Amino acid sequence: MRPSPLALALAFCSIAPGALAAGKPTTIAPADIAIAEQLRDRALRDDTAWQFTEGLTTEVGPRLAGSDNDLKARDWVTAKFKALGFDKVWSEPVTFPKWVRRSEHAAILAPFAQPLAVLALGNSPGTPAGGLDAEVVGFDSFDALKAADPASVRGKIVYVGARMHARQDGHDYGIGSQVRVEGPPLATQKGAAGFLLRSAGTDSDRLPHTGVTRFEPGKPSIPAAALSNPDADQLERVLKSGQPVRVQLALDCGFDGEYTGANVIGELRGSKKPDQYFVMGGHLDSWDPGTGAIDDAAGIGIAVGAARLIAQLPQRPARSIRVVAFANEESGLFGGKSMAEKYKKTIGNAVLGSESDAGADRIWKITATVKPEARDAIGQIAAVLKPLGVEYDPNAGGSGGSDLSALHAVGMAGLSLHQDATRYFAWHHTANDTLDKVDPEQLRQNVAAYAAVAYLAAQANGDFGSAPGAFAKDKGED
Repeated sequence: MRPSPLALALAFCSIAPGALAAGKPTTIAPADIAIAEQLRDRALRDDTAWQFTEGLTTEVGPRLAGSDNDLKARDWVTAKFKALGFDKVWSEPVTFPKWVRRSEHAAILAPFAQPLAVLALGNSPGTPAGGLDAEVVGFDSFDALKAADPASVRGKIVYVGARMHARQDGHDYGIGSQVRVEGPPLATQKGAAGFLLRSAGTDSDRLPHTGVTRFEPGKPSIPAAALSNPDADQLERVLKSGQPVRVQLALDCGFDGEYTGANVIGELRGSKKPDQYFVMGGHLDSWDPGTGAIDDAAGIGIAVGAARLIAQLPQRPARSIRVVAFANEESGLFGGKSMAEKYKKTIGNAVLGSESDAGADRIWKITATVKPEARDAIGQIAAVLKPLGVEYDPNAGGSGGSDLSALHAVGMAGLSLHQDATRYFAWHHTANDTLDKVDPEQLRQNVAAYAAVAYLAAQANGDFGSAPGAFAKDKGED
């Protein structure tokens, strides 16, 4: 998962002036509400999502973009989509820089010698042969590093110790991800020799959290890694001793040419307006320490489970439903951006979209960015979700999710189903991202919400405002 910091946006302010003329309200028929309620209730007894998540994480495992398991995962998902009865299954190529991890090691050399638990950040270069040995300079926040005199960091290893706390809305990820993504390039500009950060996570396990940083092939870069939270605490205690602190950092990683992966798409063909579609899914890639269960096998599994329930209805909904397993979300939303570029001229056909990429715990809130005439229809959808314990915030926007934010940026209406992130950032991007962290009951609640939303969006009388450029000024809140 790579969400931006959360920021509320009034839905009616998110539409570009003149992009959409006032029209008839979008409505949902009572008969369709009744079918959605049935789907919702059936989903609470269905384990398709669990079986998919279990299979992908067991039979394939870690799925680092560009690795051998990348192709294995695409083949596995393609076969699974076909076996589950999608009317059409296909893939679309996505090319991106290939980054590889081989090994990492770090240790405090002085004044108190001891090992450190680290993981290299995605896109980090490796260290010189024999590793990097340098003095450490510490900062407690990204802003403190930003304000630092370059002379104070030149030739040193920069450490930033910004700390995250567990929150239902995952708000603090904005703190940790900013340090991870923007900190290494900033330290590079100031002349640092290397970069360490406190992991962007809320746990106290001695397992570091990896994740991408903003280095590009051929651009200036320095070795960058994340410390586990206990090791960050230890380093901070040593820094407080007032003595010079030296650390050795040895990373064997870096870019290795280009790689062509693919978005995998399964479609249930609509009965009346097949060229229009509701889109949902998750990203197929994962970071490599764990098996990518919560980030994001479960996300695809939720969408697959919802689609399979809809496929079992006596009649397909009016519009098509597409489930997408996006390529390489972790290193820069490559799958979503590729799809946005491909479909930007016909984005009006994507009537609404919602992606699951925040784990597998209970959905607690729904928000949306749609045209004003569709706001009441979102309220109807929210009413169907209310028995699941889902709140509706009509004043907040939503891009639909991480990869779908790229489609939202070119004009797709977005609906966000917010999962409880209290536990998520304890395991995110670590070796602890494994199947045992998925709660089957909470997973089924997710499927129930997505099944109802997908069916009602596909059956709605009227649209939700998708059109090229319609939401260009909206940043959503994903």
